[in-house]
Amino acid sequence: MSIGRWLTRTLEVWRETTTDDGYGGQESTWVRQGEVRGKVDQPSASDRMLAQQAGAEHTHDVFLLPTADVQRGDELRGGGQVLDVRSVVEPSSTRYRKAECRLIQRQGG
Repeated sequence: MSIGRWLTRTLEVWRETTTDDGYGGQESTWVRQGEVRGKVDQPSASDRMLAQQAGAEHTHDVFLLPTADVQRGDELRGGGQVLDVRSVVEPSSTRYRKAECRLIQRQGG
């Protein structure tokens, strides 16, 4: 059974890359990697508590296709939201991937 019909949002995947600045340092920029389909949910209270115990903040779950190229540290952008990917996990059945994310609220937004 495919979960594709539940993935109703299109999210842009942005990944931070660093390059040498020519003076001994580095410059960081965000580069768009492409788009993925996803379903954005708020995690359960127990998921949030578990994240807090581990010293992390977990505000949203994003369900993705198992082939989605999403990694820890990426940003998922879409629908007026920016989500910082904290971790990506797969269940044993590999029908989907789940990205545990933190909502970033930009100033003035």
